[in-house]
Amino acid sequence: MNLVLPLLLLLRGGEGPLSIAELRRLSKSRRRWVPVLIALPMLISVGLDASRRGARMMEFAPYYQGTYAASMLESLCVWGLLLYAASRRYGPRRWVFKIAFALALTLSFGGQRYFFEQYNAYLNVDVSLFASNFKDSIVNQLGADLPNYLGAIARPSCLALGLLYLGPRLLRPGAYAAGVAQALAPVMLLASLFLPTQNRHVQASVPDMLYTEAIGGLIRTQLGWTEQSDQMRPRLRESASLPLLVADSEDPKRNVLFLILESVRADATCMAYDPDCEKTGHSNVLLPDRVPLRQMRSLASCTAISLSVMWGGIAPTESRDVLHSVPLIFDFAKAAGWDTAFWTSQNMMFGNARLWVRNLGVSQFVSATDLEATSDLDMGAPEHLLATHVNQHIGELKEPFLAVVQFSNVHYPYYVEAEGPQPFQPATTSKAPGDNAHFFNNYLNSVHQEDRHVASIIRHLRSTERGRRTVIIYTSDHGEAFREHGQMGHTFSVLDEEIHVPAWVDAPPGTLSETEREHLESKSDSFSYHPDLTATVLDLMGVWELDAISEHRERMVGHSLLDAGDNEAAMPLTNCAGVWSCAFENWGYMQRNMKLEARAWDHDWHCYDIAADPKEKTNLGTQACAPLYDLAMKSFGKLPGATSVQERNTRRKKLHKRGRRRDKSRGGG
Repeated sequence: MNLVLPLLLLLRGGEGPLSIAELRRLSKSRRRWVPVLIALPMLISVGLDASRRGARMMEFAPYYQGTYAASMLESLCVWGLLLYAASRRYGPRRWVFKIAFALALTLSFGGQRYFFEQYNAYLNVDVSLFASNFKDSIVNQLGADLPNYLGAIARPSCLALGLLYLGPRLLRPGAYAAGVAQALAPVMLLASLFLPTQNRHVQASVPDMLYTEAIGGLIRTQLGWTEQSDQMRPRLRESASLPLLVADSEDPKRNVLFLILESVRADATCMAYDPDCEKTGHSNVLLPDRVPLRQMRSLASCTAISLSVMWGGIAPTESRDVLHSVPLIFDFAKAAGWDTAFWTSQNMMFGNARLWVRNLGVSQFVSATDLEATSDLDMGAPEHLLATHVNQHIGELKEPFLAVVQFSNVHYPYYVEAEGPQPFQPATTSKAPGDNAHFFNNYLNSVHQEDRHVASIIRHLRSTERGRRTVIIYTSDHGEAFREHGQMGHTFSVLDEEIHVPAWVDAPPGTLSETEREHLESKSDSFSYHPDLTATVLDLMGVWELDAISEHRERMVGHSLLDAGDNEAAMPLTNCAGVWSCAFENWGYMQRNMKLEARAWDHDWHCYDIAADPKEKTNLGTQACAPLYDLAMKSFGKLPGATSVQERNTRRKKLHKRGRRRDKSRGGG
């Protein structure tokens, strides 16, 4: 029975059946509600979007206004057809469409609400394409936060059920119309999984259609239809528990500010004070007494792997489970009673990073979408916003504290403010081989501009009383290649343009003992690695030598820069690890000045003496790196890009040739 009928009967006093005229008026009244009901899901989606980011939507450029309008039309078609198909009052197929409508609307509306409440941005295809492991990316996330997710989908599920209740009573589709809707609805729903709507960071689309495209991206990845298929990405971390750590009472009280740049190579900065420094001149003049670490290497040129090494102190060759469970510097700090903060301009939507940092447990956290909701997926939020945020909130941390600030604007395509200083000329954004030198200048301008914001944080901190008790550690997650060995960017090799990174430590008077300062200064030109920074941070906390962390310390591969001696260990280098698998295999080993490396397209290993050949032009042959070769085979099992069988055959040939040479030297035939 129509919902309006009881009301009309009540108004008429319930006297007899309705007249023909009254039935016509009733039918006409019902028809007026048909377009409203059909459009209601789309209108609600737009209304919810406006309540979350209305000011941002008003700033859409005309092009993005057009894409948003197109997505509204798409939303209207998807939900209208599904609801119409589900509103048939008889026939078994209507139940299929009722279930499809209820599930799709509940998950898309509720899922976006849940995602936006956490990240101030919507789930979109950029995120889902990296979710190559369904269990790690979705199941683990929901398992850790199921009550909140259920709360987010509660209202949308009620909305879906309400619409399904009203549909048969107001829409009342005929057999032919319902049949057409039931034929078109699956096509439209399927199309929504693949129609491009997101416009990357602008997200100029209604949230429900962003969601359906994101699900389409996840499906394509699972089916192996994208370049991200079968690639590993970070998952939710669960750090092993630590006991209460009581620092050595003889250690001076000090805070730690850890500055981590993005994609900045060693030769793009001034590590030691230089009165003529232009590349990073803003920070250069502030800390003339800093201690440079000129030979610092990352163990990877991939941010996810680099951070797992830098914060956990372990080798990148550890298992996926270990990389997602070892305590990080934040965990040690909390166990020692330190306050903690992690502030980053990086967009945590990239590559499941949001999951990896979700359980850091810091007292203060901010990421790109908190600073600017439309922040770029690659370059993140503008760093003046990050610097402003850090300067406003660092004073709220209780001493002692560990604060990590991660920058991102020098990630390709290298953020360069048009009105900002650009001292390196001529500069271009063209990546053409003939423009390489000018493109490198564009990169240097990006580094130079970012340094203004690094300097802003340093200047502010050093102007405060707590700043006089704070040790600053500075490095980059990895470097950047500019065709030195025929490639550009990062993650494609462990050659020095990608892993030789800037590093320095600035410790105000009184924050280090005389012995610690002597040991630190002695390492200015010694080969050191990111795990050494992990050990140094723990040493600054006064917990590095505690028996309580001996189990974790044994797994770490770093050597504190405040201790005597250098790190003499052989370090595995790889861009293929349990937090990030690589598109092209590349790995190797490094020990002091010797490096063994290879890439997927190489036919053999390369061995370099970096001290004598810093540009890595002269391959000394595998025999010159024989100990590193044995370690590489033990860790990786093969030459990058080769099958294990190919590597074994290559090794047999080498051993055979070596044996023939020995025979000849002994006078054999």
